[in-house]
Amino acid sequence: MKQYLWAVKEVLEHGVRKTSRTGVDTISSFNLNYQIDLREGFPLLTTKEISWKNIVVENLWFLSGDTNISLLQKHGCKFWDPWADQNGQVPSAYGNFWRQFPVHRDGRLAFNDQIRYVVDELQRNRESRRLVVSAWAPGNAQTSALPPCHAFWVLNVQNTADGEPLLCLHLTQRSCDIALGVPYNIAGYAFLLELFGRFSGIRPGILGHTLVDAHIYTSKADGTQPEYDHIPNLKKQLKRNPRVLPTLNIDKSVMTLDDIPELLTADTESLLSTFQLAGYNPHPAIPFKVAV
Repeated sequence: MKQYLWAVKEVLEHGVRKTSRTGVDTISSFNLNYQIDLREGFPLLTTKEISWKNIVVENLWFLSGDTNISLLQKHGCKFWDPWADQNGQVPSAYGNFWRQFPVHRDGRLAFNDQIRYVVDELQRNRESRRLVVSAWAPGNAQTSALPPCHAFWVLNVQNTADGEPLLCLHLTQRSCDIALGVPYNIAGYAFLLELFGRFSGIRPGILGHTLVDAHIYTSKADGTQPEYDHIPNLKKQLKRNPRVLPTLNIDKSVMTLDDIPELLTADTESLLSTFQLAGYNPHPAIPFKVAV
């Protein structure tokens, strides 16, 4: 996927050393932007293998609005474990604010379901410029151990030259781990765009992505913490030729947002048969150590 490889090169060539909250240094670049056309294939990275199961399960978990990682654990997905408490709760979980954003109405606390609003608004007024979903709730984010990285996204319908409507999505991501997080963020929001395309009956089109702080973890200037140095393996990826993108086939049983809850009870095999990825032929996986 040329857009991702471009971002890797940009940070490697122009990034400047910064410290981070993890205690591990990064090289960082500001405000990288690209767009991906889903009509050319599903953007799952091919220069290293990415877990399709993790992408499906995590994003269905987001859509559920749940703050407990039990669904992830059920399917053997462990990447949220470091940020959950002893009861498996993650207060800053994205879906919590997607589905239950705290608002005040008539002096009382209420909760806004942003996902339901967007789905309904696409039916009422597909040309709306208010199809916005925010995971950034200041009262939570300003004190959270892990505030939302992909903080804000917008759906938008555009027409092709011959008049075909296309459903597009733009993601603004405040903090972007190039080696580990960004490939999953790209595929995750492409998956959401495909789902919202199914819910609305509008063909998925362009995924736009703004990376505010795009960074690559690296060893300290004095050579310490080499285990966190992502640069060598990213350079290894750059030497690999991207392969043909896969295609995503969503089962006809998934037509509306209200079909999502039933999926949450499915076993892993059934879930992956509902969202079949055809033609995925990546290069071998490359390990990167997570800076928690």
